[in-house]
Amino acid sequence: MSWDIVLFNSKQKIDSIENVDENQLEPIEFVKILEDSFGEIVMNKNHREIKGKDFSIDFYTDDEPVSNKMISLYGENGLFELIELAKKYDWQIYDTELDVMIDLNNPQNNGFKNHQNYLNQILKNGE
Repeated sequence: MSWDIVLFNSKQKIDSIENVDENQLEPIEFVKILEDSFGEIVMNKNHREIKGKDFSIDFYTDDEPVSNKMISLYGENGLFELIELAKKYDWQIYDTELDVMIDLNNPQNNGFKNHQNYLNQILKNGE
């Protein structure tokens, strides 16, 4: 099961998704940066899949620069790779399932382990 996150490029320090100031969002070329940052990328029309060691990252291309980008992760290493890019480019990462911004300096606070716990809870409740 994928883990959906949103990358934000904003001058604002986003504490909560409800408080995003759209005037401070800055469009950039997420796709170009992602494609330039990874070696193995499967391209199929406007869909991209980055393949890495024990992870993959799925996303769709954009026709113009955007201020945020929805990404689907498979595997914890994908999160760590995106965190390094986020630090380099001053992005912020929103976890759509946990409804929190990921602490880039302490991703264990709300990162992959909590995502796994969330999935396990959903699967248990579905039984």
